[in-house]
Amino acid sequence: MTVELVNTGSELLFGKILNTHQQWLCRRLTDLGHAVLRQVAVPDTGESIEQAVREALARADLVITTGGLGPTCDDLTRERIASLLGRRLFPDASVAENIARYFAGRRLTVPARTVVETMVPEGAEVLPNHFGTAPGLAMQVSPNPFRPAGAGSWLVMLPGPPRELRPMFEQILLPRLKSWFPQSEGFVCRTLKTTGIGESSMEEKIGEPLQPLVDAGMELGFCARVGEVDVRFVGRGPGAEAQVAQAEAITRGLVGANIFGAEDDVLESVIVREFQSRGLRLALAESCTGGHIANRITNIPGASAVLLAGYVTYANASKIRELGVSPVTLEKQGAVSEETVREMALGARRVSGADYAIAVTGIAGPSGGSEEKPVGLVYIGVAGPKEVTVLRKVNAFDRETFKYLTAQQAMMLLWRAVVAPE
Repeated sequence: MTVELVNTGSELLFGKILNTHQQWLCRRLTDLGHAVLRQVAVPDTGESIEQAVREALARADLVITTGGLGPTCDDLTRERIASLLGRRLFPDASVAENIARYFAGRRLTVPARTVVETMVPEGAEVLPNHFGTAPGLAMQVSPNPFRPAGAGSWLVMLPGPPRELRPMFEQILLPRLKSWFPQSEGFVCRTLKTTGIGESSMEEKIGEPLQPLVDAGMELGFCARVGEVDVRFVGRGPGAEAQVAQAEAITRGLVGANIFGAEDDVLESVIVREFQSRGLRLALAESCTGGHIANRITNIPGASAVLLAGYVTYANASKIRELGVSPVTLEKQGAVSEETVREMALGARRVSGADYAIAVTGIAGPSGGSEEKPVGLVYIGVAGPKEVTVLRKVNAFDRETFKYLTAQQAMMLLWRAVVAPE
């Protein structure tokens, strides 16, 4: 089955908002075994919408549009698609009732303009919107005048706001997709999450050993982000499960020390999960990252059972006062040094009573570096029940990337100390 997405919204092309629909829908469709072959974002003009949908219908079995179903003057998706397919628009009583309930529940008057949202193309099925007023719409385009021999397609229009689109997809559209496009063959997609190794190095280590599986039809892919590389295996057919399982086993055997999770795992969620399961507590002492590690940890549900304290000791005086770092160490070795980060980590563990503590100190830049201590230099320390481990890195990036990558390296050092001590 071929799938294409058409995301409408001039704000997407102005760079005012991020197109999260593309990522989220592609992920959900892939989970169903339906890979999206093309996606396009177009402005809120009738001509652009009509052209994009016409081109998608000429190629795809399923076309999904997002946005342009609301009541304002730039919401043109419904009207232009109806015109493209030569279908008249009719008012739908169920949509009008939903709109009335929506505003009554908020003790507001129904705006006259919302009548536009009640108009439904001939032959379309209404997908109820439980979190807004604009309904989704689904229609079978069969015969499809834009495809060879009139082969049929399905066209689905979803509202733009994510809080409306996502539950509509999960609760209402998903069962229909499974009925329209039942899977006739096995499909398995598995992603391993790694850190501490580059994309090219990863391929050098696992590419050749996995080549027989690739030759047999398995897809191998890599996705590099700041501080991480995803390794993706896709198998199709009756032997897909065994094929992907074999690829995962080979990969874990070769680069297991760099694998911290799978699928949607992020390093901070793995840290929280491991600490919860082991009954451990954590403290943080951050200088150059300014609380970024604490922010990532506390974004994870259950962090309150793990994180005892976080100290943002940006100034030397606070390192001395809060963590007990020696003034002599700071004077002789400097704030950015192995000796200082050791004392920070030990101090955070001692003061908080935590089982483990992370400490970081570095030069985020763009100024402040020297030949001996360049911009991007960072020392990371992890203090545990037995020892303090220190890592020296040079992360010569912009400040935001510097903080993210340093946090990633710090959490990986902690993960290895707890889960895979040497």
